[in-house]
Amino acid sequence: MSSEGFELPLRLLLAFRMMIDELHAELARQGHPDGRPMYGFVMQAIIRGGDTAVELGRMLGVSKQAAGKTIETLERVGYVERTTDPRDTRRKIVRLTPYGMDALTRSARIFDTLRARWAEELGEERLQALESDLRRMTPANLWRLDIPGWFGTL
Repeated sequence: MSSEGFELPLRLLLAFRMMIDELHAELARQGHPDGRPMYGFVMQAIIRGGDTAVELGRMLGVSKQAAGKTIETLERVGYVERTTDPRDTRRKIVRLTPYGMDALTRSARIFDTLRARWAEELGEERLQALESDLRRMTPANLWRLDIPGWFGTL
């Protein structure tokens, strides 16, 4: 059965959307009702070195102002805090709070559960083959976090 070319990216996007929606529904049940899909990209960027609005914006592919607004939102929700850099008091750094780290830890466990569900439905061998094929067809850098800027949503 042959598919039209546009179907593959749409199916990949639908699979991503479905997993992210399931993740956030479960995160809400586990005490993170304010989580949003874009927050995961932002929090991953923070723990990977984007600890100022400038660095975060660069990593996410958005402006410093957009990154600053997102930091304010995450701070209001309780996922991050801003502190003064002890090496340069003019510089504000962003860190995840224990609540933010909890969200990431729970997310990782939920993703493991979702993957297990896919393995149960498709079979472990088929799922591993799918993952292997996707690794072959995509860049090696798994942590490309500039999707918010690419989508133009921040």
